[in-house]
Amino acid sequence: MPLLKDGVAVSDDKWVRVDDDADLPEDCHALISMTRWLKDRDALLTRNKPIGVALESSDNPDEIMDDLDRFGLIAVDFPLFKDGRGFSYGRLIRHRGKFEGELRATGGVLVDQLHYLARCGYDAVDGDDRITEAAWAEANSRFSVVYQPTGDGQKTALQRRHGG
Repeated sequence: MPLLKDGVAVSDDKWVRVDDDADLPEDCHALISMTRWLKDRDALLTRNKPIGVALESSDNPDEIMDDLDRFGLIAVDFPLFKDGRGFSYGRLIRHRGKFEGELRATGGVLVDQLHYLARCGYDAVDGDDRITEAAWAEANSRFSVVYQPTGDGQKTALQRRHGG
């Protein structure tokens, strides 16, 4: 699967997914489940290498909101294209939680969703082969007017209408 960060293809992903029962490698950026973070939090806080958390669609991001500054990456799984919880998680994490690290969408992400992912705060996508630099650029230039406010600073149609 291709990985795009800020619309640019990345060939080497420095993050290594570590299973819940596996030892953490000391020499790399480790991506662990939220379950493992909650279980081993105190021990993981002593780690000298960056740590990332992978959220499943059934996880509750409120459980890690106080720890967002501890993570270099939060990867949110989109198990099906019609499961929209990942969009809400992105908004909560990036805008309400003020997360400044990499927010990555993984799994069943469609090209048609790229614009909305960016508006929700995602800056990286790990999707299928149709997710390309050209698709990212086209998706994020497709709409000149938006209806919903987000933390991206774009004025909504209503704000534009009222001169705001």
